[in-house]
Order: sequence, then structure tokens, then C-alpha cells
Amino acid sequence: MSQTPLLPWSPARGSRPQGGPHRVAVLALPGVVAFELATPSRIFGSTQEMHEEPMYDVRTCTVDGGPVQTGSDFRVQVDHGPELLAEVDTVIVPASRVVDTICQQGRLPEDVAAALALVRPGTRMVSICTGAFVLAAAGLLDGRPATTHWRYSEPFRRLFPQVKLNLDVLFTDDGDVLTSGGVAAGVDLSLHILRRDHGARVANRAARHCIVPPWREGGQAQYVELPVPDPGDQGTAPARAWALKRLAEPLALQELAARAGMSVRTFTRRFREETGLSPVQWMIRQRVYRARDLLETTDLTVDRIARETGFGTAASMRKHLQEVLGVAPSSYRKTFRTAVVDPVGADAQPRGGSVQAAVVS
Repeated sequence: MSQTPLLPWSPARGSRPQGGPHRVAVLALPGVVAFELATPSRIFGSTQEMHEEPMYDVRTCTVDGGPVQTGSDFRVQVDHGPELLAEVDTVIVPASRVVDTICQQGRLPEDVAAALALVRPGTRMVSICTGAFVLAAAGLLDGRPATTHWRYSEPFRRLFPQVKLNLDVLFTDDGDVLTSGGVAAGVDLSLHILRRDHGARVANRAARHCIVPPWREGGQAQYVELPVPDPGDQGTAPARAWALKRLAEPLALQELAARAGMSVRTFTRRFREETGLSPVQWMIRQRVYRARDLLETTDLTVDRIARETGFGTAASMRKHLQEVLGVAPSSYRKTFRTAVVDPVGADAQPRGGSVQAAVVS
């Protein structure tokens, strides 16, 4: 196994020399997502292009030092094995197919567990996307806030109920353990680490160098697909389906309960059991989702959308969008605005003669 010479400092002798680079190991597991594997090196490596002395020394390793198949149609040959994990300040675990093994077996593969056992106490641990499953299965997220890709929320909660999962953020920072949502959220987290380590000026310069926003508003909630009502005819599903067609109207809890043929108390209990939310919370979210759709696909004013979605006023809608999506209506529309087509047939043209594509960094 070939080895690239490491810089001359040893954790066994204490901390690295004054001004020495921060050592980072990126653990490439089978089926690693290539984009996320390269994200730390690209973001942290950009600092070296802006300064004479490197701020970070980023190395990639595998659990056996051999090549690893990515999630794409190529393999990656690395220069380091698991011993690198014992020699660094920060370990980063990108998304990989190991998540499938964890979901099936409920635990880490033995080779991955053995590799992580080499990490020294006090090492900063970071995950990108479903890399959070690896940290959680290793017991590193117990009792801590964490996030992962929103599509994997159900198996994550089932496997790791002791973790404080939060999908309304792009990343979490709990000191020595940090996690991020999917794909580009790894860029957000890397820039956050830069900002935490060296200040906003360095992070902003790195962002400009990589042509990405230095900070994105909002969280993963703004990317979650719109929920589809349960088509079943039992429980509270019929009342929910009825309510979705009347979001612009004031809807009383008593009216919804009557639609389901239940008392208010029973309806509220059943509603929470079926949706995980109270009827009021659920209604607010549906109105937010409807407002989101109108912001993306129409040129209606914010005041008009507020009326169309049952919020009544722009101030009320702005408050609830900020709470649910973490972003203001104007910012959301600027990011996700798509072509507005008049409903007159397939040959309709976007208004204004141009299409502003949604740009998601």
C-alpha cells in the first residue's frame, strides 16, 4: 500500500506546530457519492490557493487502504488506510451505500466499526448526507442534534430514536460533531467549518473562489416534496383531503372533526397519530406548501398569495414561511422562480418572454 508522506507533526506529541495546517481525513466507504467525497478537498483546498501557507491538509482513506467503488461507474484509488483516522484533527464521512447495510442490519459493518475505533478522543467528527447513519450507528450522535438527507428521515428515526434529528436545517453544529443534509448541504457545512475555524472573511473568499453562496437561507424543509394526502377512507384522511381543497377558507377544528364523524378530542388524537402533527400545525404546513407552490409558479403578489392560502395577511404568511421553511417569501421566490405559463394550452409562452430557472447552490 503506497503512502503519501504526512506533514511533520504527531498527535502523540501533542498539538501540531504553530501555524501548521489542520489535518482532515475523508473516509471513502463502498458506494461513496463522488460529489460529496470531493467536497471537503475542494472547499478546504481552496484556502491554499488564497494563502501562502495551507490551512488544511486533506487526505482520503478507506477501511483497508485499497481502492473503493463509488456510487458512479468508477473506482477511487487512495493512498491511505484506516491508520490515517488516528492521526487527524477532523474526520469527514460522506454519503455511501453503507447506509443500506446499516438499514438492513441495524449496525455498522465490522470493518467500518474497526476503522472508526482508531479515531482519537476529541477528534472533530463530520458527516455529509447519509454519512450521519455511520456516525449514529457508531453511537456518536446519541442525545445530540443531527440532520441527514430528508428522504432518509423515517429509517433514521426508526434506527436511532435517541438522536435529535432535525430536518429543518441544512446542517447542525454540536461542537465536536457536525452533520449536514444531502449533497450541496455538504458545501454549506464545509463553509461553516471554515467560518468557525478562520472567520467569515476566509469563508467568504473560499465561497467566491468556488462560485457558491457563502451562506444559504433556510433549511431542507424548502426542498421536501409536497405531501400527498392519504387516499384511504378511514381515520382523518377524508377530512384532510376536504381541507386541502379549502385552504383559502377559515377552517374550524370542530368542522374538521365533524367531517371525520368524531368528537374534537378523538379527532385531535387520531390526527396526531396519523400525521405526527396537531390539526393546527398540519393546516399551517399545508398553507405554507401551497404558498410555496404559488411563489414558484405564479406572478401573484405576496398579499394575494396570503389571501389565496388562508393566511389573510402578508405579515402572517411571512411569519409562517420563516418558521416552516426558514426563509422569507421574496427570498424563496428569487431562488425557486420558474416560468409562469398562462393556462391556455401547450403552446402558451412564459410571461415576459423569458424563463428564470431555479438556481439551487
